[in-house]
Amino acid sequence: MSIFLSTARLTLREVTAADAPLLTALDGDPDVMRYLTGGRPTPPEEVRERVLPRMLAAYRRPPGWGWWAAERRDDGAFLGWFEFRPTTDGDPREVELGYRLRRATWGAGYATEGARALVHKGFAEPGVARVVATTMAVNRGSRRVLEKAGLTYVRTFHQDWPEAIEGAEHGEVEYALTRWEWRDRRRSAPRSPAGH
Repeated sequence: MSIFLSTARLTLREVTAADAPLLTALDGDPDVMRYLTGGRPTPPEEVRERVLPRMLAAYRRPPGWGWWAAERRDDGAFLGWFEFRPTTDGDPREVELGYRLRRATWGAGYATEGARALVHKGFAEPGVARVVATTMAVNRGSRRVLEKAGLTYVRTFHQDWPEAIEGAEHGEVEYALTRWEWRDRRRSAPRSPAGH
């Protein structure tokens, strides 16, 4: 198992072919898919033949980019995945942040913890100039996670989707954070006294 990143409660590792049943169960939950497909589950064959191969192909590109299976550190339970990959193939200057977690884990802070760790990793190493993320405007939970991870609202935009889902009329929102904004915030953040 190739571990990409660890946090206090999470391990992010490479997705493998053996994860197909876990990904199928994740995408089979109507609540998880609400803001993606209107709640329609992704068929198992689509996970095996399209979703999983796309995830695995990302690792053949420059290292450090792709989708990462999220597991709870204390018991190894599969929580979902995080995405951290260039918006333009092979160009790490702008990286997209995304996540999809099991409904049973919502509200426990895992999405925020993973998102913050990825943002930090992206900016602490050379190359990444901007982290971006998009979600439906009506997806308040995801918007809160992005804000807690340090990203700020940039714009609202509308896309033509093959099948409209509830709330799509309000559009999608883009959030972003630049390396310079991240550095400025870190410099101005209050430091805790030594030993605390």
